[in-house]
Amino acid sequence: MKTLITGTTGFLGSAIARELLKEGRAVRALVRPDADMRNIDGLDLEVVHGDLRDADSVRQALKGCNVLYHTAAYYSLWDRNRRTIYEINVEGTRNILQAALSAGVEKAVYTSTVGCIGLREDGAAANESTPMDPATLSNDYKRSKFEAEGVAREMHGRGLPVVIVNPSTPIGPRDIKPTPTGKIILDFLNRRMPAYMDTGLNLIDVSDCARGHLLAEQRGTPGERYILGNRNLSLREILLLLERITGLKAPRVRIPYGVAYAAGWVSEMVANHITGRPPAVPLAGVRMARYFMYFDSARAVRELGLPQNPVDKALEDAVRWFCQHHNLPSFKG
Repeated sequence: MKTLITGTTGFLGSAIARELLKEGRAVRALVRPDADMRNIDGLDLEVVHGDLRDADSVRQALKGCNVLYHTAAYYSLWDRNRRTIYEINVEGTRNILQAALSAGVEKAVYTSTVGCIGLREDGAAANESTPMDPATLSNDYKRSKFEAEGVAREMHGRGLPVVIVNPSTPIGPRDIKPTPTGKIILDFLNRRMPAYMDTGLNLIDVSDCARGHLLAEQRGTPGERYILGNRNLSLREILLLLERITGLKAPRVRIPYGVAYAAGWVSEMVANHITGRPPAVPLAGVRMARYFMYFDSARAVRELGLPQNPVDKALEDAVRWFCQHHNLPSFKG
């Protein structure tokens, strides 16, 4: 049985590839010709080049494959060409899931995001059935993923056995880009975080999140979705954990939302009209931080057996990896 993975060179995709290889699976990776290959260097997998926006290349990549993991996405809080996000995340998803349907794959796992799950007004943890308020789709990335999840449901209605998984915030090693959460850790280590916003996230060890994808393939019900998360923490609590792990002081100053929004607005105006480079303070990130992204993974734990290894250890692993790969001093642990 051969499995195709998209997004294999990324943080989560490479962790999924490692989990599949541990089980002795034959893995084919669909990779852009210009992709950074560091996360999969040395892995025993087949690499084919293509682009989600090229329907023919994804059809070719799926030939001979029984299972699809569609993990690739354009995860960006800013892009001067906003259309690119939708071309990759929505139309790219349509291309590859249509190809999977035509090829008759036995199972597909689509990686969505908890950004497509509704949030509770009382701040309590949301689950898969919490209604979505469109106002919380605060940026193009979240809107594009919400549309792409609709494509996955459409393809299931047409006969594709696809399971949707909604990862929360994976943390751990090999966050080479880094992700926005990885950047928080890196900024903390570099002492570039003098203050924080009053927000919250649900964290999960990236290895547990990857294992959850395999469990979704094996045990998940097609057409259903499963939150892959673990522990809800405020940003303040995350920074205090980093303080305990590293011995570095966490910031004590909280930035009001209005101040952060103004800084994001100015930063984005400069990026759009002057520098053409990503803003120092992405406005989309500020808008996301307005909400406490707390989620309940009980269904995935109960029905899939999603692991719940300690988030503290995953943060420690992430810190160690960033220190090793960014020439930073070792932390006290």
